[in-house]
Amino acid sequence: MNQADVTKLMSQLRIAVRPNKRHLKNADGPEGRLLKLRKTVTALVKHERIELFYNRADEARGYAELLISNAIRHGDRHQATMELADYWLLEKQLVHKLFKVLVPRYENYNVSYTRMYKAPREYPGIYYRRSVLELRGNPYPSLAADQSQNRNLLHNVLLDEARKEFRRQKLSELVH
Repeated sequence: MNQADVTKLMSQLRIAVRPNKRHLKNADGPEGRLLKLRKTVTALVKHERIELFYNRADEARGYAELLISNAIRHGDRHQATMELADYWLLEKQLVHKLFKVLVPRYENYNVSYTRMYKAPREYPGIYYRRSVLELRGNPYPSLAADQSQNRNLLHNVLLDEARKEFRRQKLSELVH
């Protein structure tokens, strides 16, 4: 039976988009908010890692994911995808980066194309949730802490005990 692959027919976002009201306001109205989001998506594609307020990062992440997934699915010959890239990327040389650098990098990814971390709080001052939004596979060092050397993690404790048991066994073999 010849059936179409359903995953190719509709766009898939690999992040959870919750239907909650965001309460995002801008002094310039909805157009100003969209302009800020366009600047954020442009900066994300250009620098591949940016630090900003959590609410704007969360919203811009969805638009960046949509832009990259449509670029992967349709390519640069699709008119609607080119219009979408032209709208969201304010610097037009970044359209080439999207299709020549990012699409080959992400075409075999099964996870989201972006990653978002909580940024540390600035003290003293008013607390605003800040975050770091980055594209996966960027050339910068990882922000995730290396937990492999933490002695208190379960697998490290088990490896230490196995090592001690092995040494006790070898020592008892040498003695007997």
